[in-house]
Amino acid sequence: MALFSDVMCCRPDSATAEEKESLLPKKKVDLFSLAKGQQNYESLDYDKYPNVPYMEKMHSLTTRSRILLNAFRWITVAAIGFSTGLVAFFIDYIVMHLNDLKYSTLKHAINVTYPAGHIILSLLVLLAFNLSFGCIAGLLTLIEPVAAGSGIPEIKCFLNGIKVPHVTRLFTLVAKAIGVLFSVAGGFFVGKEGPMIHSGAIIGAGLPQFRSMAFKWFDLRLPFFRSDRDIRDFVSSGAAAGVAAAFGAPIGGVLFSLEEGSSFWNQALTWRTLFCSMCATFSLNLFLSGVTQNNWYSLDQPGLVNFGIFRCADGKNCYLWTAPHLLLFILMGILGGLFGALFNQFNTIITRYRMNHIAKKKAHRLLRLCEVLLVAAVTTSVVFTLATTLGSCVNVSKSNHTKEFQSEVKTFFCPDGKYNDMATLLFNSQEEAIRQLFHQDGAFTLSTLGNFFICYFLIACWTYGAAVPSGLFVPCLVTGAAYGRFTATILQ
Repeated sequence: MALFSDVMCCRPDSATAEEKESLLPKKKVDLFSLAKGQQNYESLDYDKYPNVPYMEKMHSLTTRSRILLNAFRWITVAAIGFSTGLVAFFIDYIVMHLNDLKYSTLKHAINVTYPAGHIILSLLVLLAFNLSFGCIAGLLTLIEPVAAGSGIPEIKCFLNGIKVPHVTRLFTLVAKAIGVLFSVAGGFFVGKEGPMIHSGAIIGAGLPQFRSMAFKWFDLRLPFFRSDRDIRDFVSSGAAAGVAAAFGAPIGGVLFSLEEGSSFWNQALTWRTLFCSMCATFSLNLFLSGVTQNNWYSLDQPGLVNFGIFRCADGKNCYLWTAPHLLLFILMGILGGLFGALFNQFNTIITRYRMNHIAKKKAHRLLRLCEVLLVAAVTTSVVFTLATTLGSCVNVSKSNHTKEFQSEVKTFFCPDGKYNDMATLLFNSQEEAIRQLFHQDGAFTLSTLGNFFICYFLIACWTYGAAVPSGLFVPCLVTGAAYGRFTATILQ
């Protein structure tokens, strides 16, 4: 009886109002609406079912047919690699010319307006460029939302059996490639390397089909590589080719696809993926060397990111580091990890705010476009203000091993023989900023490095997640390079 009374006293009917509030859900979940929002997401079939028609088909293949099919598979992965390299070249080449146009116009505007005391007009010129480019990138993701961001999470979903709508469509590739070149040229603190992985994966999914869902008339009707399993393997190779094209690292591309992307792998896929990555690196290297340097045989541009050649000062023997420096490297790594955790925490807060206050609005796509324009305007204003007010005029280095980097320094607002260290970091491409941080001897003051690091860190954290195609690899490299150069300058 006592046990029965204990049970009765613990029933929800006899609980207090406060206990009921804690036990009952505060918000009803509409399962129908939840299912309706996920109805376009499907699972992919990666298993082989040994049914009778399939077994008959496999037994009917002769040895010659198997060899030809395998050879055709290798030719297809080579085509995926070459195509991914061409897309990377197209993005890098257009970004280079858009940046040259923007910064040459800005330089001319500063030379005209600065002596007259109307420097604000130069800011308006820069705003016009960046807002226009940002608007184009935002409009493309407004039409195809899955093209926003890096696309890496969506490709990971695909490789692990979840079919995300439109993630491997042709128009997604167009929106991703064109959008990322305008977002990078528009001054956003984003990289083009992450979207290259998505672009390579789209090429890997579409090219082996020899047909297009966007252009119905294009259908070669080849009966090869139609299963989800085959498409998954080609997507793995395409994603690896994207990494290889971005960083000039074929083995790194294979490791990324193996360790970070796929849950399904085999030894044969390893070699095909490596071959695909090598083809991507070679094609990008070939066209960058031939078109940008007019030397088709140099092959010295393996990827989109190039840190330059590290040499000792004036050809002298030197040690880049010694054993006591290891303790300093460990401390820098610990502090860098804390900065990374802080970045993730800030970005998580901003992403939740976007989901709760923007994504749920009826006009959420228009609001996302307005946010893109706001980010572009704020970034441009902060960059211009830092370069004009907080930059330091530094003497041009006379060291021989830094002469190749002198052509990229910016002399805005400085007398002859000196250059603006803040403008050199902010009015160059992010890859060039990394090279300047690596190779310029004593060229950046502590105040410049500290202000650059703080502003770049915060704006990059806000930008990532905006409705533009964007990557995070290079912004992290820029932030880390500034942090490392700041530490080295203190030690000097």
